[in-house]
Parts: sequence; C-alpha cells; structure tokens
Amino acid sequence: MSAVRVESVDELQAYADSVAGCTRCRLAQGRTQVVFGAGNAHADLMFVGEAPGFHEDKQGIPFVGQAGKLLERLLAGVGMSRGDVYIANVLKCRPPGNRDPQLDEIEACESHLFRQIALIEPIVVATLGNFATKLLSGRQTGITKVHGQEQPTTIGGREVLLYPLYHPAAALYTPAMLKVLESDFARLPELLGRALMPLPPEPELALVAHSAPAEQLGLF
Repeated sequence: MSAVRVESVDELQAYADSVAGCTRCRLAQGRTQVVFGAGNAHADLMFVGEAPGFHEDKQGIPFVGQAGKLLERLLAGVGMSRGDVYIANVLKCRPPGNRDPQLDEIEACESHLFRQIALIEPIVVATLGNFATKLLSGRQTGITKVHGQEQPTTIGGREVLLYPLYHPAAALYTPAMLKVLESDFARLPELLGRALMPLPPEPELALVAHSAPAEQLGLF
C-alpha cells in the first residue's frame, strides 16, 4: 500500500475519532454512540443510508440489522461483499424510536458525510432511500421517480456518479420491492466498470487549410 493511501486511511480514522464526541444536535443526548461508518476506506462504491437504528446504535456499525443482512445478500448477488464497499448514513446518531431525520439534524451532520466522501474518494455513491438521495442530489425528487437512474454530480468539489436505490428496509415491508432492488443492484458492476474505464485519448487536431492565396504561401 502506498504512503498516500495509508495516510488517507489514517486521516479517515482521525476524523472518525473526532466525530465520536459530536454534540452538534439533540441526537447526541440519546445515543449510545456515534455510528460513523464502516468498510473499505478506498472503496470505489460507497453506500449512504438514512440513520442508525437500534442495533447500529448498540454496535457502532451501520446496517447490522435486518436491512443490513438484506444489503449483504444484494451485494453477494453481484459478486461483492461488505469488505469491498464503504457504508455510512446521513445521520451518525440514532433518532429516537427510529423516527425520520429532521432538517436541522441533517444540516448539523451533513458536513461529516461530505468529509467522508472526500476522504474515501468513491467513484459511485449509491444512495439508499429518500433522505440520502435528496441530500446528495440537491433535489427534492423522491426515490420512486429516480431509483436506478445514475446521475453525475459533484460532492465536495469532486465528481461522482450518484446512483439512487430504494432502502433495503423497503423490501422488508414490501416483498415486491425486492425484485426492483435486485434489478437496480444488477447494474452496479456495469456502472463501476464504466466509471473506471480510462478516457479515450483526444484526437489530434486536423490541419486546417489556409485561406491565403497560394502565392502568399510560397507554393508558386
């Protein structure tokens, strides 16, 4: 591993350590711990969910409950595992009773997520559900309309391919949603491959005919 990669891993861990005591919003009062994120610090694919739940709050790791098990199944279906990706949430602390994130909580926490993305430098950022999709796309269009539709966007001054997906929890409550998720997940290898392809070299500029008379060009 190069010195640069080791340095960025250390920087991500140092940032995680600094966030562990975050008190920017009211959620700090009821959490067990900050759930910063987990996975490959140099992942080309990063998942962003909504917020930690009960099990995540206890273990300090995102997506370890039933939704997390389904996420692992979906990854396995495209030949990947948790060790290949990085997983985080919009909020780093569990909202009471797993309620929806509130606007001021998202605003207080969003810079933590943006910093994570800047340090990990993923190529594809897959948003899971409405909250992550709306925050990172900068649009209020719901997940029902945009799931499975990749869109280039700039996050933290760096271009990434944003890929909105339904949250795995949706498939736990609506089994028919599983087929949609599987179909959208099936495109991930192609999106990663496309994003990783080197750009073709720029064609050399063709010689442009000079408009001056031939005698001025010294041809006669």
